[in-house]
Amino acid sequence: MSKVAFVFPGQGSQYVGMGKDVYEGSAEARELYQKADELLGFSLSKLCFEGPEEELRQTKNTQPAIFLQSVILTKLLKSKRAEMVAGHSLGEYSALVYAGALTFEDGLQLVRLRGELMQQAGIDHPGTMAAVIGLEPSVIDELCSEASAAGVVQAANFNSPGQVVISGSVEGVRRAMDLAKQRGAKLVKELSVSGAFHSPLMESAKTGLRKASESMNINDASIPVYANVTARPVTKADEIRELLCRQLTSPVRWEESMVAMAADGATTFVEIGPGKVLQGLIKRIVPSATTQGIDKLADISN
Repeated sequence: MSKVAFVFPGQGSQYVGMGKDVYEGSAEARELYQKADELLGFSLSKLCFEGPEEELRQTKNTQPAIFLQSVILTKLLKSKRAEMVAGHSLGEYSALVYAGALTFEDGLQLVRLRGELMQQAGIDHPGTMAAVIGLEPSVIDELCSEASAAGVVQAANFNSPGQVVISGSVEGVRRAMDLAKQRGAKLVKELSVSGAFHSPLMESAKTGLRKASESMNINDASIPVYANVTARPVTKADEIRELLCRQLTSPVRWEESMVAMAADGATTFVEIGPGKVLQGLIKRIVPSATTQGIDKLADISN
């Protein structure tokens, strides 16, 4: 039986002007943007709509901005329902709100805190990330292991066939980049990021997030949420809490997650939030699937 899956983007999908048409065209959206501004104590909506871009790109702002647009779009999307969900890194929080595991308010505050903690961890333990195109995951793991002699480095995102991001200390990542070139990678490119996300250098952020999540009410999910850490469906609240914390220092197993969703019946994947990154990845992972994007108000009625 064919099923619909909603997928939610992560950091890097933001752009100045995101959500502006949704805000202007929907009273329900306006109410939620205003509620978010009040909860956070600053005008996140103004930052989304007007920038400046440098400020929107700061991790502590990017994360709640993308989360907010994704969640608001799902609340306006009355005609389509998902039977399973997943989110890329930060997007996992949007997925959990849709699945009823987190409230909008708790999710927003957790995401803002997560962004602050990750930004601070990037300052306290500077690191970098790099994209590696054209090598098998097993080869990436091997060369990261070899490069670890120079400094911390591991796979951070298994995004799609042949597209992996590595993360860690500057020395470790650059050594791994050299090794990847030697092993015949098609492209090796250092990314402009504020920290070594999904690596052990995020340990301090994980500790802070765990503390906050323990005092927060997380419910069982009403539909399966395919977790980044395991690429398996999860619905139990305790497991969700644990996986959210582990996610900060673990690789995002996106390719495996999409394969698992397709194996469990997903034939249509709808990306909800800014940009088209996930649609591009899914086309490469599950070529037979139908992909759609919902970023603007007009996309909801299509």
